[in-house]
Amino acid sequence: MQNILVVDDDPTVAEVVAGYLERAGFAVHRAQDGPQALRSAGQLWPDLVVLDLMLPGMDGLEVCRRLRGQGPVPVIMLTARGDEDDRILGLEVGADDYVTKPFSPRELVLRVESVLRRSRARADGPTAGPVLSCAGISVDPTARRVTKDGDELALTLREFDLLAHLMRHRGQAITREQLMHDVWGWEFGDLSTVTVHVRRLRGKIEDDPARPRLIQTVWGVGYRFDAPASTAAPAPAPMAAPGPTAAPAPTAFGAPEPTDEV
Repeated sequence: MQNILVVDDDPTVAEVVAGYLERAGFAVHRAQDGPQALRSAGQLWPDLVVLDLMLPGMDGLEVCRRLRGQGPVPVIMLTARGDEDDRILGLEVGADDYVTKPFSPRELVLRVESVLRRSRARADGPTAGPVLSCAGISVDPTARRVTKDGDELALTLREFDLLAHLMRHRGQAITREQLMHDVWGWEFGDLSTVTVHVRRLRGKIEDDPARPRLIQTVWGVGYRFDAPASTAAPAPAPMAAPGPTAAPAPTAFGAPEPTDEV
C-alpha cells in the first residue's frame, strides 16, 4: 500500500482529502504545518505528498524545497489562490502538479494516481533507447543522466522526460497539448505547466536562455528541438496522436462537480 502525506492546516480539507484517498486504497498520514510534515516524512518517507501552499510559519514552497533536498518525492501542490504567479512558483520548486481550491476531491485522487503511475514507470524500468546527442547535450535514457559539454546537469524527473521527448522528435513542432499528453500523461490541464517547464529547462541547457537556440518556440503551435545531431542517430520517432479524450481545457483543471468541492 502506498503512503500519501497530506499537509494542510485546514482540518476540514485535510479530512475530506484523506477520506477520498483512503477509499482509493492509499495509506494516508496528515500534517498541519511544515515542521510536522518534515518530521513525518523523516519517520516514513511518503510515496507522494499533497501539499498546501499557504501553511502557517513555513509555507508549502519551503516545505517542498526541504523535502526535495532529502530525496525525490512526487508533490501535488494545493493553492487557494488563482494567480498564475503562485502556480508557477509551485512548479519552479519542483511540484509535479497543482490543484487550485475549490477542487473536486475525486479529481485530486485521479491526479494522485496519474503522478504515481509515472513515478512507478520510472522506478520499474528506465526508458529504453539509445543515447541522444545534439549540440553538446547528451541524454542517456537508461541511466537517466544528462550532460552538457561533458558536465552533468541536475534536471528534475519531469524536466528529464520533457527534454528526452523533445530530442526524440528533433525537428518536429510539438504542441503544448501533445506535450502535456505524452510527457505528463494528462488528458487535460493548465497549459502554463508546459510553458514553465520549458522555461526551466532552457535555463539549464541553453547558453543564453533569453535567446534559445536548442528549444525553439513555434508561435501558435508549441516547441521544437532544433539543434542538428552531433552524432549519427535514427530518424525521430513518429508522433503518436492523443486519444479522443486528450483535448485540453485551456485554463483550468476540468470542471469540478459542485457537490464534491472542498
